[in-house]
Amino acid sequence: MNRIVGSHDILLVTLDTLRHDVAAELAEAGRIPNLARHLPGGRWEKRHAPGSFTYASHQAIFAGFLPTPAEPGRHPRLFAAAFAGSETTADGTFVYDTPDLVSGLAKAGYRTACVGGVGFFNKQGALGSVLPGLFEESHWEPDFGVASPTSFESQVARAEEIAARRAPDQPLFLFVNVSALHQPNWFHLPGASKEDGDSRATHAAALEYVDRHIGRLFTAMSSRRPCLALVCSDHGTAYGDDGWTGHRIGHESVWTVPYAHFLLDQGATR
Repeated sequence: MNRIVGSHDILLVTLDTLRHDVAAELAEAGRIPNLARHLPGGRWEKRHAPGSFTYASHQAIFAGFLPTPAEPGRHPRLFAAAFAGSETTADGTFVYDTPDLVSGLAKAGYRTACVGGVGFFNKQGALGSVLPGLFEESHWEPDFGVASPTSFESQVARAEEIAARRAPDQPLFLFVNVSALHQPNWFHLPGASKEDGDSRATHAAALEYVDRHIGRLFTAMSSRRPCLALVCSDHGTAYGDDGWTGHRIGHESVWTVPYAHFLLDQGATR
């Protein structure tokens, strides 16, 4: 990471609420081709979320605690705050002496920008201002939120604007919180109705919707220099699994998430 920081733009995408099992099934079935072509080996890595709901998980992610590989062992981190006794800071870890990754990258010369999605990024109250307040610029509007059937394409359009107007000599750290997977998502499945409600099938349809537009985001972020892309879920959600529904609970469907990081060459296309 010490060779990446400063030379590459950095894109962090959280696919809010995406379950690992659904993500893995769609990749294997060829239903998310634009994402799968970038996944190492065409597969998501299985990881454990650092929190069971958006606010907790993003606080951890922005502190450098990305989802942890779902296998025993001590797993070195890509980013870490300077902290005596840290057992997951390694030679390749980018270490910063600020309280969070966002300000750490800003101190390293990055422009930091946030395109929010779910309510914890809507800046409509004190709580919804904490996470976007970490960034030098942050964006949210109702078209980006969970109730919009076109939320992700609206978010991508804003991200394209941010990428286009960045200073040529300044690297960009762009964070996008994708709200489309979060409830309600029934409207992403053709023929579904509000009365039908949300399900694993509508959750999957929402991921297919995201896949149709994410190539534009990758193209925008690799237009001026190579880009490190990190794409993951912050937590999953239950759709009646073992009688559980929703998240902020200790269930396998919530704690197990998909993760990938990969490099986009400069001038990469969708």
